[in-house]
Amino acid sequence: MVKKAIITDAGFASRYLPITKTIPKGMLPMGNKPIMQLIVEECVKADIKEIIIVATPEGRPIYEDYFNNSVNRIRKQLESQGKIDRYKPVEEVLNFPKIVVIEQDQSLPYGNGSPILSAKGFVEHEEAFLVIYSDDLVLGEKTDSQLLVEEYKKDKNVNAIIIATGIEKEQVSKYGIIKMKDDGKLETIIEKPEINEAPSNLASYGRYLLKPMIFKYLRKDLLGKDNELWTVDAITKLAKINGNVKVLESRAKWVTTGDPDNYFKAYISYLEYNNKIKSNIAKSILENLS
Repeated sequence: MVKKAIITDAGFASRYLPITKTIPKGMLPMGNKPIMQLIVEECVKADIKEIIIVATPEGRPIYEDYFNNSVNRIRKQLESQGKIDRYKPVEEVLNFPKIVVIEQDQSLPYGNGSPILSAKGFVEHEEAFLVIYSDDLVLGEKTDSQLLVEEYKKDKNVNAIIIATGIEKEQVSKYGIIKMKDDGKLETIIEKPEINEAPSNLASYGRYLLKPMIFKYLRKDLLGKDNELWTVDAITKLAKINGNVKVLESRAKWVTTGDPDNYFKAYISYLEYNNKIKSNIAKSILENLS
């Protein structure tokens, strides 16, 4: 029922320059894996069969190489040294489901909705599909993608499902905050409200289950704030016109890698989650970074 996922990494990542002039942000490491691989693994857990990565022109060949190059010379060298077990992580990457890497359509306006619109041809005939922003990682046994797919199996009449998480009241002005209808469905997403104007403390981030009807509202002529194409604008229009957009609270820990400071915090959280660093040490570091 939900076979495909779009993962976006088509921005300039200007806050990471100069490193992102050469490699895409999604290739920054979390341990010995890049961010993008962790998101692909999240899709695998949700039984996704085809993944469309939307990249920049510079990023496309890097992703294609990473997910397809078997580096046989390295395998042969490790085999000759009796260290072939070190090649197993490469085999895991090569055995992922089908991964298609495309470039964002350069004719589209700036905005986080443009990578999704660029992949329209791959998903417009699907029953439903996932959209994942590569800025966002989730750490937990039950991933957001699994949660979205499982909920859709229970209620296929929904027009979309979005993931949210509770945040501290002092943080609401940094994120898109959810306003609910009386029936518990989405009414709107308010971008970066003032603390005293926030309708809740539920923040929306880059995990969505959408149906092709979203493309009625995700169009290059429907621009929003700062004359950009915003995904949340299209979802809000869908909620207001067709209704039945469900909101689920994540069961995992959300961490963002959108800028170098948050990337470092996410890295520490990732190490803690995978028992690579003691929890008391991680807690001390994160508290001192807050």
